[in-house]
Amino acid sequence: MERVCILTGGSSGIGKATALALSKTSLFTHYVLIGRNKETVDSVVEKMKENKVEAMFVFGDLSKPESLANTIDIVCSKFKRISALLNIAGYTDPEPLFGTTLENLQTTFNTNVFSPFILIREFSKFMREKGGKIVNIASTAGTSSRPGWVSYASSKASLISMSKTLADELFEYGIKVYCLSPGRCATDLRKKLAPDEDYTKIMQPEAVAEVITTILNSSGNFLDGQDIVVRQK
Repeated sequence: MERVCILTGGSSGIGKATALALSKTSLFTHYVLIGRNKETVDSVVEKMKENKVEAMFVFGDLSKPESLANTIDIVCSKFKRISALLNIAGYTDPEPLFGTTLENLQTTFNTNVFSPFILIREFSKFMREKGGKIVNIASTAGTSSRPGWVSYASSKASLISMSKTLADELFEYGIKVYCLSPGRCATDLRKKLAPDEDYTKIMQPEAVAEVITTILNSSGNFLDGQDIVVRQK
């Protein structure tokens, strides 16, 4: 039986670490990596295939939610059922209030909130008959004051709230919604937020990937509907 996992952000950071970690398990038989950079994602896909799973790249520009219809059509025409959706891709262009623009806010929300919403809405239609799992990657920036990061922090706060709401709304269909809020993690996105940080001394993407794998396993069945903080002290 096909067990299909769809994920965004698979070209680097937490998304890449998660895709590679999951491909070493027997949780899913097929993986769909949605992204813009085919060359970069394909290199991850090839490594996944070495672990005897089926994996493919599908183009999708998360900064333009209205363009995702074609992406969704491609995936839904190929598979009859979807078991999991992982919204891992993120975007930030950190600017303080007086230096930012409405365009900055809109671009950030497009990638971090609106595109995940559309993917959840459309792919849940394929989950609601037999259930499934959705994992949204937020941030501890969404639950505390982050001066200078107004667009990023507010977008992650929105994703946390949306995750909790949809966990209750989709419960009747057997769809579990999880929200992870990583703390400082050595990703390309973190380098934009804190360019002078020593990335060897903070949490690595593989640590978050391990938690995601646990959630997707049966041992994670009781962790849905809450904001799960993952951080290194």
